This record gives sequence, C-alpha cells and structure tokens, in this order.
Amino acid sequence: MRTPHLIETHPHQEWFIGEQTEYNGEDDLVDELLSKGDDEDDDPWTPPNHRRGSRRKPRGRLAALSFGAKAVVGILVLAAFLTLADRWALLYAERRAADTLKDRLHLAAAPEVEIDGFPFLTQLADERLDSVKVTVPDVAADRVSLAQVTATATDVRLDTDGPASVRGADVPHLEGDVLLSFADLNRELGASQVTFTGEGHDRVRARGTLPVAGHDLRLRAEARIVRNGERGIATHIGGMRLDIGDLATYRPGARTAQGLHLSRTSVARLAHETRKAKALLSIPSVVRRLGVPDSLVQEALRNESKLTDLIGTPRFLRQAMRLNLIDLALEHPKLLALLGFDPALLDALPRLTRPVLTDQLSLGFRLPEPPSGQVRLRDVRVEKDGIRVRLEGAGLAVGR
Repeated sequence: MRTPHLIETHPHQEWFIGEQTEYNGEDDLVDELLSKGDDEDDDPWTPPNHRRGSRRKPRGRLAALSFGAKAVVGILVLAAFLTLADRWALLYAERRAADTLKDRLHLAAAPEVEIDGFPFLTQLADERLDSVKVTVPDVAADRVSLAQVTATATDVRLDTDGPASVRGADVPHLEGDVLLSFADLNRELGASQVTFTGEGHDRVRARGTLPVAGHDLRLRAEARIVRNGERGIATHIGGMRLDIGDLATYRPGARTAQGLHLSRTSVARLAHETRKAKALLSIPSVVRRLGVPDSLVQEALRNESKLTDLIGTPRFLRQAMRLNLIDLALEHPKLLALLGFDPALLDALPRLTRPVLTDQLSLGFRLPEPPSGQVRLRDVRVEKDGIRVRLEGAGLAVGR
C-alpha cells in the first residue's frame, strides 16, 4: 500500500516524495533490478564496428562486374582457340602444298611454302589465297643445280571439294627470282679450285687452277652473262688463258695471239741460258718466224757476246714471245723438252680447245618447262654472291 508520508531528514529540510513504493525488505529491491536487466537483454548483442566510413557495396554492381569479366575471359579463350586452330590448318596446308610441288615438279627435296593472310580458314572457305611464297633450294637445270628459286604467287584460286580436300590451284600471276651462287658453281662444275666472282653488272671473273696432265695450270677467264631466250641464260667466255708456271701461257684458239707461247720471263732467261738460245736459233724454221737475218744468226752462233746482244734486244723478245710452240712441238719435240716442257703436257694442251674450256666454265642454264602456263626470265644481273635473274610466270596450274 502506498501512502503519502513526510520524511524528516533534517531539522531545517523537508522533501515530499509523493507516492512511495513500499518494499518488503532487500529482496523486493533485488528482484526489481534483475527484471530490468532481463528487459535489456532481449535485443541480440553485436560487436561494434570501428572502421571509419565503412560502407557495403551494392551486390548488384559486383554481380555485373563479375559477369563482364567472365565474358571477356571467355571471348579471349575462344579467340585463342580459333587462332590456334587456324595456324594448325595453315601449317598442314603448307606441308601438303610442299609435298604436291615436290611430286609434280620432280624435285629432289620438298620446297618451302608460306601462305600469307589471316585468317587462313576464311580464305580456304572462299577457295582463294591472297599470296603464296614458294622457295625451292635446288632445281636441276642442265649441268648445274640452281642455288635457289623464290617465287610469290598472288590471287591463287583453289580447286577444292571442301576445306578438307584441295585438288589443285590456278596461279594467274607469279613473280620471283633465281639465284645461281658462285659457291655452288664451284662445286657443281667439278672445278673446286676455280673461284667465280662478280665484276660489274653482267660479267664474272674466274680465277684458280686447272689440273692438266699432272700439272696445275693457273686459269684466268672472263665471262659475260646474257639472257638466252625466255627460260635460260648464256655465258660468253673471253680472256681465257692457262699459265704454265712462269714458263709459258696457253690461250685456246687458232689466232696468232692464241696457242702456246713463251712468257716474257722465260724469254728473258734465254740471255743467260746460251745453250737454249743456240738450240732455238739453230732451227731455220724458227729463225724465219723470228724474222732475224741469217747473217746476225750466224754471228750469234759463233760469238756468245753477239748472241747476248741479239737475244737481249726488245725486238727479239717480242718475236720470240709470238712463236706458237704447239706447232714447234710437232716438228721439234726435243727443242720443247730442252726449253722445259713436259711432253705429256704438250700432248694434252691441244685437246683443251676453246669449246672444251668454254663448256667447263659455262654458267648457262635453262629452267625446266612447267606442265602448264609459262615461266620466263628477265633482268639478268651479276651480284657479289652469284647471278640473279628475275622470274615471271602466268597461267600456271599446280596439283592437277
């Protein structure tokens, strides 16, 4: 029961409390405090968030970003697989084309084939290739193998039964070049001791040694390179000579300056080798060819001082160098032996005619005729490493 009452706390101070709750001792007070605590525990406890400015991102935006990233990754993976498939198809087609060219052209080795353009599968589906480059390392042509033939065909039309079956191809236009290297010429011509070098835009110089009857003769020759028809080149050999040490020089041919002649060094030595000089002047036919008066010859044969004066004159040197020793070898073989010539060499030299030597040094060749269409050579030029000729073709068919 609640009753108003007056509490006297101090003699000079009074508080009116109003209605005062009566407690039955200390137990009622404890129960009321516990009941208030139970009311406050109804809400669940959560840990405090101490992060400054922390905000939760909207879940919709995260989902959109995740889906976009997955889509981009998927597209990249698909593009990678498509590119890989295209490159594998390209490599397979290049290998098949190389094998076909090897069989159709009867080549010793398969050529290198490069198909340009991307993607390849769309070109194959369209039955048309933008550009195809073919490199053949060795093509048999007459006596030599061409070091390299490179050609690029454009707008190639395919004959197919579908992407997986290609029967052949039509090549409307083709351009390239042929390289005949000097290194291959040395090997192919069997003259490994002869080296060819370019000299000017259309000339080749040959230098080296040529074995003849057990002697290594020094070879010198010049060749002019010209186009021969539409599929070949020819060589015109000039300035050909074979030096037999410092004894003599052999130039093939029937002209006065050609044949076998003593060298200037060999003729000059006659002034100190009186025995050889007297043997030469003792033959009337030689004296006539030298154009020396008989009176001077007789004085020279009797007096060595006169002999030295005669064979030391510039006129005698010139006349002695003009003697064709091939003719003398037939008439006076002992005289040539006395001058230092090997009889076996003298017997072999006349067989080294100009056509024989020209054939050994010839750099000419002809391209094989294609099964269809035409191929022709243009713009022959000599370079440092060999002879290069521009190549053109039209109306070619491959694989049929």
